Amino acid sequence: MTSDRTHRPHRVVVLALDGIIPFELGIPQRIFGLARDAGRRPLYEVVTCSVRPPGPVRTDADFAILVEHGPEALATADTVVVPASYELGPVHEEGVLTGELAAALALVRPGTRLVAICTGGYVLAAAGLLDGRPATTHWASADHFQRLFPKVRVDADVLFIDDGSVLTSAGVAAGIDLCVHIVRRDHGTAVANEVARRTVVPPHRDGGQAQFIERPVPDPQQATTTDARAWALGRLHEPIQLRDLAEREAMSVRTFTRRFREEVGVSPGQWLTRQRVERARHLLESTDLSVDQVARDAGFGTAQSMRQHLQATLGVTPTTYRRAFRARAGAGAEARAGIEAGAGARSSG
Repeated sequence: MTSDRTHRPHRVVVLALDGIIPFELGIPQRIFGLARDAGRRPLYEVVTCSVRPPGPVRTDADFAILVEHGPEALATADTVVVPASYELGPVHEEGVLTGELAAALALVRPGTRLVAICTGGYVLAAAGLLDGRPATTHWASADHFQRLFPKVRVDADVLFIDDGSVLTSAGVAAGIDLCVHIVRRDHGTAVANEVARRTVVPPHRDGGQAQFIERPVPDPQQATTTDARAWALGRLHEPIQLRDLAEREAMSVRTFTRRFREEVGVSPGQWLTRQRVERARHLLESTDLSVDQVARDAGFGTAQSMRQHLQATLGVTPTTYRRAFRARAGAGAEARAGIEAGAGARSSG
């Protein structure tokens, strides 16, 4: 492997269709474009293309965008991203591709990673690329999506689904969550956290979190669970009981549990486990601590407990995760496959 090959940025090609939603079109450029390695070199190259020769593409806003690449760019992609569009025509109405869209997708090389944001999943489904796979889309479109594509295993209750080489997300902000997740999957928590800091978004919202949270913005007149979560994050290495969290907010356990689920979308126990898994991943990636010490520092207590939780969440053991991540960091993009096969399908919760 040559040095140039080792450091070649992973090419992300974003397919801009007529009726594209500008916000979602900009997510891949913003998230992937900020990812840098330790030498501040870009880890991704993001290119936007159309199904037609270079030229204007309509958006759902009062302006068009000028796309400088035609469909041939899809043949150069390591990852293809299809954001949502409001003008999918027969794709949305009948579940079939237009001729020009089918011709464009035929240029995508076998093995290319495919990503859909929101209703961009209709395009992948119409191409048959989601048959037999779990997938998600915006909750408001989920029933229609399932009726149109009965071979797809639709889950409308999650933010995103990572099925290895094919990933789908719910709408708008969930597209940010998915792209940050991909950066984390490719390059680890430190790089993903830096991207999240630069874009002022949460560094991690688990794919299995509910799309629709009953109380996403708490009533200012009511107590919230925010302080308890912040307190717990500073003490993940310690035993944390549900009653400890409830006492931080001066609530009964029953009231705290109900309010927590309303605000976060999962139970306090599920949330704590996810935070500890993220802490363990960070320590395995960035330190030489023993597996036993990582387990203690992440709050799992024993290596066996941590092994069970990482196996359930990522599909790999702590030792395998560390080895694969170190190999990937040392050998570049081509080493990514060592962990993707195991880590892919579990991110849907």
